[in-house]
Order: sequence, then C-alpha cells, then structure tokens
Amino acid sequence: MALPPAPGRSLRLQRAQGSRSHTQDESTRYAMTSAADTDQLNEQETTTTPTKTPGGTAHEDHHQDLEGSGTFGRPEPKSLGRSASGCGRKSLKISIPPTNPSRTIATLTDILRDELAAAQPGSKKCSNPDGSAGRQGGVSKTKLRRAEKMIRGAFVELYKGLGYLATYRNLNMMAFVKILKKFEKITGKQALAVYLKVVESSYFNSSEEALKLMDEVEDIFVRHFAGDNRRKAMKYLKPAQREESHAVPFLTGLATGCFAALVVGYCVTSRTAGLYLYTAAGGGSGESARYMETAYPVLSMFALLFLHLLLYGCNMVAWRRCRVNYGFIFGSSPAAGGEELRPRDVFLACAASMAAVAGVMFAHLALVLRGYHASPHAQAIPGFLLLAFLLLLFCPLNVVYRSSRFRFLRILRNIVLSPLYKVVMVDFFMADQLCSQVPMLRSMEYLACYYISGSYRTQDHGFCINTKHIRDLAYAVSFLPYYWRAMQCARRWFDEGDTNHLVNLGKYVSAMLAAGAKVAYEKDESLASLALLVAVSSTATVYQLYWDFVKDWGLLQPNSKNPWLRNDLILKRKYIYYLSMGLNLVLRLAWLQTVIHPNFGSLDSRVTSFLLAALEVIRRGHWNFYRLENEHLNNAGKFRAVNTVPLPFHEEDED
Repeated sequence: MALPPAPGRSLRLQRAQGSRSHTQDESTRYAMTSAADTDQLNEQETTTTPTKTPGGTAHEDHHQDLEGSGTFGRPEPKSLGRSASGCGRKSLKISIPPTNPSRTIATLTDILRDELAAAQPGSKKCSNPDGSAGRQGGVSKTKLRRAEKMIRGAFVELYKGLGYLATYRNLNMMAFVKILKKFEKITGKQALAVYLKVVESSYFNSSEEALKLMDEVEDIFVRHFAGDNRRKAMKYLKPAQREESHAVPFLTGLATGCFAALVVGYCVTSRTAGLYLYTAAGGGSGESARYMETAYPVLSMFALLFLHLLLYGCNMVAWRRCRVNYGFIFGSSPAAGGEELRPRDVFLACAASMAAVAGVMFAHLALVLRGYHASPHAQAIPGFLLLAFLLLLFCPLNVVYRSSRFRFLRILRNIVLSPLYKVVMVDFFMADQLCSQVPMLRSMEYLACYYISGSYRTQDHGFCINTKHIRDLAYAVSFLPYYWRAMQCARRWFDEGDTNHLVNLGKYVSAMLAAGAKVAYEKDESLASLALLVAVSSTATVYQLYWDFVKDWGLLQPNSKNPWLRNDLILKRKYIYYLSMGLNLVLRLAWLQTVIHPNFGSLDSRVTSFLLAALEVIRRGHWNFYRLENEHLNNAGKFRAVNTVPLPFHEEDED
C-alpha cells in the first residue's frame, strides 16, 4: 500500500510534470529543472550506484528496505520478536553485524545460549503463547537502538540513491537537448521538436517512480525517525552545506605569517647559540646535547605531525580539483555524522598549531639561553605543550572540530584493536599513515618516559635511552604500526575470504623483519648483521614497491592502452605517473641511511634522521593521492555511489 506524498512534497511532482509541457521553450526547460541537480553533483560525485550484495541486486536491496510484511516501509511489529501463533510460522530476528568487540561477544553469547537451549532435552525453540518458554520473544533495548540506527542509515542511503537516479535522468535530458541544439546550429535542420516528441514520451523521461519513492521515503522517515519533525528529518536526508566564511582564510594567513616569523627567529637564535651542531670532538657541547635530548624530540614530533596534516590538506585540494570523491570513500559526508572537514579547515588547524608550537619552543629556547636550562619549570614547558594538545584532542566540549576529533579517536581505537573491529577504508588508510610516522611514535614514547619518570627534574635524559626495558619498549613501538596493519589484513581476509589480504599481510611481515634486522645491526655492527639488513630490507622494499604500483595505484598493467599504466587515468599528462613511480622508488630507499650513515656537514645526526623521516612523510602524502585515485576509479567501475547498509533482521522458521 503506497503512502500518499507528504504535504508540500507534491510540488516537486507538479514541477517535474510541468517541466515537460510543450508550451515551454525546449532550450531552457531542462536547464531549469536540473540546475540544482548539477550543483548537487558538483558537491557529491555521482560516480556510482549502489553495490551489489549476494542474493540480489542493489536496487532489490533498497526496495526490500522499504517493503516489510506487505506494507511499504512498515514491517509488522509482531514480527520483531516472535510469530503471532507459535510454531510453524516465519519469525523475524534482530541480528546486529559483529563489527566491534561488544557486538562480537554479544553475537557469540547468543549463539552459545541458543545451542545450549537446543541441546536440553524436551526444549522447544519457539515460544509458548503466554511467553513462558523460549527466549526469542525478548529483544534488548540496546539491540533495538542499534537496529533503528541501521535502518535509519539504510533509509538515508536509499534517499541519496534515488536522488542520484533523478539527477541522472535530468542531466541526460539536458544533454540531449544541448546536443540537438548543436546539431541544428551546424546543419541548419530543425530536428529538436521531432526528437523531443519521442524522447519526452519515453519511460526514461516520463516515469515519476523515483520522485514518488523519494516522497514516500521522506514521509516514512519523518514519522518513524524524526517524530513528525520534517526539519529534523531533512538534516539527515539532505544535509545542508556549510557556508564559506572569509574568517577562515584570514586566520589561516595570519597564523601562517606568525609561524614563518617565529621559525625564522628560532632558526637564527639556535644557529647563533651553536645548537643542532657537532663539536670538533663529534659529540656536541653539554648545553647543546642537553637541549637535543629534551626539547628537540618535542619539536621534531610536532613538525612531522603537522607536515603530515599539511600534506593531507594538499591531498584534499588535489582530490577536489580532480573530482575524486574522497568524502564517500572515507565516509565523512555530513550525513555520516558530524561536519565534514574541508581543506581550509585542515590548513587553519595546521597553521594555528604550528604557530603555537613555534611560539612556545621559541620562548623555551630564550629561557635556556638566558641560563634557565637547569630549572625544572623551564624543562617542563615542552611537556606542558604536549599535554595541552592531548587535552584539546580529548576535550568533550563542542569546540575546535569536535566531531572530527572524536572520529579520529574512534579510528585510532579501531586500529589499536584492529583484530576485533571490522576494517573499513578509513581505518586501514590511517594505519598506513602511522607506518610512515614511526619516528614520531618513538619520540612520543621517549617524551612519555622522560616526563612520567620525572627525569626532567634532574635532566637525566640517559635514563630513557640506556635503560634496557625502556629501550626494548622503543623497539616495540617501531613494530606496532606494521603489526596493526597486518592484523587488519588478517581481519579482512577472515571477513571477505580474499587471499589478496594474506599477500598484503606478508608485506607488513616483511617490513617488521626489516625493522628487526635494523635493530640487530644497530646493536651489533658486524658484517653478518649488515648482510642480513641489506638482504631483508631489499626484499621488503621490492615487495612494497610492487604493492604500491600494482595493487594500491593500479599501475604497471601490461595490456593497458596507456603503456605500463592503466586504462583509466584522471590526470591528463601521463608522464606524471612515470615520474611519481620514480619518486616513490627513490623515497622507498630511505633505509639505506642506516648503512651509509650520511652526514650533512656539521648537522647533528638527529637532525639528519629528522630530515629523512620528513622525506618518508612526503612520500606518504604523495602516495595518498594515487591510492584514492585508484579507489575512486574502482568505485566508478563497480557502480558504487552510496553505501549498502545491511538490514538488522532476518527470517527464521519456527519448527
């Protein structure tokens, strides 16, 4: 039984029907009806249609989302827990996918309880009419809330897909009119009216099913998920785009100028004081060595972090210009919850944070040069800076992009507990970023030891370097990103059964072996350790390069129409892809610095290590663009534009 269109929504049907009136001018008719649709496509790339799931097409899945027990969009309430009259009927059971540890444990508990109940003699699976036997009738409130959230997400994706379908129809008609007008202009023949008479009466153009379904979805969503509040419902179905503010670029420019001035002052002052340099003896002065062991790790850690954030902002700009739908790939659209972080927001956060760090470190350097280096209060300044950023990251108040901060924390949680959480694109993409931030993680581990142990009071920086168990912990931190990524590959293989994930797991195992060989060489610089390091690291590098070029970027296809690239390319200049492969190859060889020990003049070795770590971050930022370009083209090839949300219930026979 179809529901009538909601009041006010029938205007859209009338406008769509009136747009086909022959009294209007053909050259402007479809431009008027699809202008808003074109703007929508500019904001949200219509690269695809819903994915297919086993057992039916994506269209059938969305249609089944609204059809339950014979009533459109309204399943019978009695079917949620038990059938109406006991055994021999169909029963709908709520089933929440085990995407996190709590749901996994709950699912396993339910299965175990059902098995134990079925194994008892004389037990009956179906419940009695009075509810005295069986447990199928009880559904927890938590499970109901999760099921409601899943159904709400399915309605949002269905509404989005219907909007894409209507937009597709309007844009095709507008293109058809423009093609005919161009034909008339070139040939001088009047063909517009003749062809439009046939095309307008076709089912493709005359059908109003998509618009009717959109009206029905709106009505169902308003009544069941928004408490008859249409404005609240539209926030989910049609998230409003945020207005651009001139304050954001102004503040970004102001913070960038402050950062540049502070960095210049810091560099001049540190150079004058002789910091970051070796002495003739090769060890550095006492004050310089003390500064490099205490304050420099904070500066290098924040520098690597904000360099990565800056490159991510540049990636977002490049993806937008190339029309790569990164919002859909990462699931960061406004409808997914919270506000979508824009490139200008990333640049503002990066510039403001770098200016704050540069200002605090400049003030700390000034205190050190004035003779306050022995003061515990002066030594605590870098620690307070790190603590301030951590408090801001975990701040529960709705300030400084709270939705983005909390989403980042949820992603980190999923990575740390990767075998227990279902892995999605944004999770393993972030884990890949952490694989390029091993030096930053080691600096963070050192600072945590330095300040938690109280070494900053005595300036005993050797405690966190020479203590065996702490040094072993630092080595373990170097393995963690690769371990997390390997566990994600194992979970994806378990969920999907694709052996490519096992091959990818082998890549991260080879990276861990290379890291272990590097640790062994640092402890014992013998010829055997060097040979092991070169052999293992070379194998891991070849493994990683193959996966970068062939799997992650989709290049080096021998039968491609573009030699050794792929058939579909977003960038017009093909030589950019060849140069990018060469650049990635060179930057992948950064491990050679462990063998050749490069020395850039009189710079401290820690500064040299920082520069090489920065090159790895730059390589990752460069890698990110082509990784998402390939993912975007795969989505287009598989016709994916909206997410397929699994329904939280399934039918069971009650015997």
